[in-house]
Amino acid sequence: MADRFNTAADMRDAVFFDGPSSGARYSRFWLLLVLASIIASAGIVGDSTATVIGAMIVAPLMTPILGTMLATVVGDRANLGRSLLLVLGGAAAAVLIGFAVGLLVQTAVLAGTNAQVAARVSPRLIDLLAALGTGVVGSVALVRRDISDTLPGVAIAISLVPPLSVAGLVLESGSVAQFLGALLLFVTNVVAILGTGIVVMSVYGVSRLSRRRVPGDSSTPGLLAPVVLLSAMLVLIGVPLTLTSVDITAQSNLEGAVQAVGQDWADGVGWSVTGVSTQGDEVLLRVQGTPPLPGTDDLEAALAEAGIDPDRVTLDLTPVNVVRLTGRP
Repeated sequence: MADRFNTAADMRDAVFFDGPSSGARYSRFWLLLVLASIIASAGIVGDSTATVIGAMIVAPLMTPILGTMLATVVGDRANLGRSLLLVLGGAAAAVLIGFAVGLLVQTAVLAGTNAQVAARVSPRLIDLLAALGTGVVGSVALVRRDISDTLPGVAIAISLVPPLSVAGLVLESGSVAQFLGALLLFVTNVVAILGTGIVVMSVYGVSRLSRRRVPGDSSTPGLLAPVVLLSAMLVLIGVPLTLTSVDITAQSNLEGAVQAVGQDWADGVGWSVTGVSTQGDEVLLRVQGTPPLPGTDDLEAALAEAGIDPDRVTLDLTPVNVVRLTGRP
């Protein structure tokens, strides 16, 4: 059974950037981070899910995050500092690369026109739940040899570099709100990995691993302070995630109600609803049909009757001219 578990030396070697091979580990980290950031930024601009997934596999940020978690558990302050600096430096570099790629793009890269961006600028509580589950898998994979092959899957499931690339791209496009949303998703994932990692390490008894002690020091690392700190971080992150979840739910309900009312009205005038979307505080109802343009008084009355403020709805009427072609005799 012991063969299933990695030793303290194995785990240190897997996630810490020290020892005689530290130079090679640093060069590998920065090389992969730059490449992953470029790939992720290109995939986001091109709205390519496959390319973004490829960037997730290449991205090396999971290593220093797990290093931060392990250093916290075993009380290694030197490696804790190294790992934290790599996480912060790597995150900043990914944002800058995303910003630089945005300078090369002619059009703005924002949530309204790009599905990859839209998926990462409005994190919800369900994203925190997914991050917590993925963090457990990543931590267990560090402890157990028999499931370490799951780490590539963890790299795909936990979104680290893509939200940072999105942050750089949307910041270059001028949206501070979407920039903060993408950063919130990244921080949510990092805190989830750290929090679940400390719990997993405690369950497996990793906190009792031998540490680098001064002579005569036989104490074990205390986890109370890190657990309290991470719990507070989870609460702080949970507040904006809850607010975002509530806003998204309310927006979805409003769009559904507008679409239902709009569809009934459009059917009555011989037109059809082609889409409903939210732009700021307003809902855009897109309708098309053959001229002449229908009157909107009945629609306004129906919206008011359904409890929807007509002032919050913008109607986009698109006339469609249908020409029937006749073949030559």
